[in-house]
Amino acid sequence: MARNIQSLERAAAMLRLLAGGERRLGLSDVASSLGLAKGTAHGILRTLQAEGFVEQDPASGRYQLGAELLRLGNSYLDVHELRARALVWTDDLARASGESVYVGVLHQSGVLIMHHVFRPDDSRQVLEVGAMQPLHSTALGKVLSAYDPVAHTQVLEVDRDAFTPRTVTDGKAFEGVLELIRARGWASDVEETWEGIASVAAPIHDRRRMPVGAVAVAGAVERVCTESGEPRASLVASVRDCARSVSRDLGAGRF
Repeated sequence: MARNIQSLERAAAMLRLLAGGERRLGLSDVASSLGLAKGTAHGILRTLQAEGFVEQDPASGRYQLGAELLRLGNSYLDVHELRARALVWTDDLARASGESVYVGVLHQSGVLIMHHVFRPDDSRQVLEVGAMQPLHSTALGKVLSAYDPVAHTQVLEVDRDAFTPRTVTDGKAFEGVLELIRARGWASDVEETWEGIASVAAPIHDRRRMPVGAVAVAGAVERVCTESGEPRASLVASVRDCARSVSRDLGAGRF
């Protein structure tokens, strides 16, 4: 009977450890939890980091899972329940709105795009599945920050860079934005991340009524917004209906 390779077993155990409990762990925490010498644990962490499976926070020196794991996991997204439940509804939303549709989930300190429906025209477009978006400036990120306590904590811990003059970076002002999102049930990004681009997003909930992701429509400002600069009411309603439909298919019931 073939014997397992010890170094791979240890690396797998390390990844499972980083995937559960606290989001970042120090070298001593990892070593003691797995019963390894610090030198052995550091060697494995360094190898995983070189391959992109683990990332080290430069300020604290603590470790967390790396984005490469998510990229490798894209093949799993086809059978992921959220994506599977969203397929039909997001296709319908793209056709009805004439714009691109995205489904995003919280990953580390950003939004991972796990599903992307192209704008239904003949323009050249790039598939953005696997791409990361910021929490504080995008409609997807702001919805997650408003409804998901973990996302809310993370968005307050990261640097909120100003991508355009419209980006809200002040902590107090940003909390005000989140309160407004919770009050109306949707979020918008009008040239806060990319010049000339606007988006509208709404939260998706699971059977426990927990936020598990968000759906958004994004396109040129002149198409998404009215002349006053506000997102079109019909588009907001369509995005919210899509989010509710996916949530119901996930067992959330009526919202």
